[in-house]
Amino acid sequence: MSDEEADSEPAVSLGERTPVDGAPLARVSSRLTWPKEKSEVDRLEGDTVIRTPDGPRELSAVLEDVDETYFQRYQEFEGHVQDVIGTGPVPTADE
Repeated sequence: MSDEEADSEPAVSLGERTPVDGAPLARVSSRLTWPKEKSEVDRLEGDTVIRTPDGPRELSAVLEDVDETYFQRYQEFEGHVQDVIGTGPVPTADE
């Protein structure tokens, strides 16, 4: 590839940025080391607002509905949280 080709337009148009309130759940789980107790997750990240299909929610409120008290891996944590919040499209932020 020549320098001329590298400076050209991107192959895919990315479109306009659409703001979304809250952090992705994966970002929250990546900031923690595993295994972790639910109370420790709440202490460290409970005030974090996460994205859900119903709009942004504080992680502490979501964890109240999670029955598990200990997560071996981040996948287990994410699975239990997704059981509470659901999966699907996330609404964009109101401007």
